[in-house]
Amino acid sequence: MFNSLKVIFEKDPAAANIFEVLMYQGLWAMFFHRIAHFLYVIKIPILPRLISQISRLLTLIEIHPGASIGRRFFIDHGCGIVIGETTVIGDDVTIYQGVTLGGTGKEKGKRHPTVGNNVILGANAIILGNITIGVNARIGAGSVVTKPVPDNATVIGNPAQILTK
Repeated sequence: MFNSLKVIFEKDPAAANIFEVLMYQGLWAMFFHRIAHFLYVIKIPILPRLISQISRLLTLIEIHPGASIGRRFFIDHGCGIVIGETTVIGDDVTIYQGVTLGGTGKEKGKRHPTVGNNVILGANAIILGNITIGVNARIGAGSVVTKPVPDNATVIGNPAQILTK
């Protein structure tokens, strides 16, 4: 939890003091997710989903216990975020409100995005399917991404188009 607090102070200029930061819904969503994910990995039945649903009710952020999330993950204004079961998120990723990391249907196995290190996912971006978002990529607000994004690229729009590489 200490590392999460440190990340918030580093990445959010509005983080004025510890008491304010302790009210950040992203902090609590990740706290609950780390517990649920651990229980999911060691194959404890039902409890991980129960914890994730309680977390969703309290934070308005839905993270499936199966999602794998790296270090120094930062959720800013998290309301409406959805992260699917087979999502893999690297280190130093920042995600804004309303982002969906989802599947495209009822396929089995790996069906959610893999997000590389040091990625920014803009508000209300929708990233769907078993695709990879490359290292240092930037996804613009409101973008709909259904194809892989290369390293160091910025994509915007619906459907998403590469703006820079």
